[in-house]
Amino acid sequence: MMEALINLILQFGDLNKQQIEFLLSKVEMLEFKKDDYLSEAGKVPRYVGFVLEGVFRFCYYNNKGEEVTNYFVDEGNFVN
Repeated sequence: MMEALINLILQFGDLNKQQIEFLLSKVEMLEFKKDDYLSEAGKVPRYVGFVLEGVFRFCYYNNKGEEVTNYFVDEGNFVN
């Protein structure tokens, strides 16, 4: 599963086996379901995400309390 992440990173430069193993040692697999939040306003983000499957929606609440979709991130992209 992490092959997609490593392949994306390798597009930006070469890594040796030790560097790849180090990166993979820092990876934690998380599963989000519909309506789960990766990060919330006012809280310090704890993760940088990589979408393996599905779509992340970025949204916020305006001054009227209405939910506004800002943008989407699909498979094979980073979420931060």
